[in-house]
Amino acid sequence: MTALVLTLLGPDRPGLVELVAGVIAAHGGNWLESRMIHLGGKFAGILRAELPAERVAAATAALAALEARGLKVIVETAAPPTAPPAEKSMELELVGLDRPGIVREISQLLAGQGVNVEELTTNRVSAPMSAEMLFEAHVQVRVERLELLQGSLRQQAGIRERRRQHSLGRTDAGHLRVVDSADDLRIP
Repeated sequence: MTALVLTLLGPDRPGLVELVAGVIAAHGGNWLESRMIHLGGKFAGILRAELPAERVAAATAALAALEARGLKVIVETAAPPTAPPAEKSMELELVGLDRPGIVREISQLLAGQGVNVEELTTNRVSAPMSAEMLFEAHVQVRVERLELLQGSLRQQAGIRERRRQHSLGRTDAGHLRVVDSADDLRIP
């Protein structure tokens, strides 16, 4: 079997997932995992599937033909599985006042610590009391040395340390929470 990663983009309408699933099934493939969403009137998605090696070319052609029906599909061969690195998986939950550049600031901080972002979900919501726009993010990351990331986050925010929780200033301005079995780090 050949593992493929597909990205999908097109105007949102009913039946788009079925179009892709139909092509994969018709070519003897198996849909393994996916993330799909409606954003700004568009349907966007990414998925991983396995197909018999001898049917990949025909499936790729059939998926490319979906563009005539309004769905652009890009097909890439997935990298072969490797041994998992000696890194720790963790979740970051971020909430703060929205502003231009906030994702760049967060991603610079994480990249500077060698953190691999595996999944990122962001949203803007209205604050309950003030109606100001809040930025919310859920980030799944892999980090080799947790203590270095925590130290960098503390330094970046000027955090006072407390047992299992770190905080600074007003919590209504936002926070960063590292969800982990051993640590709960809040960075307002």
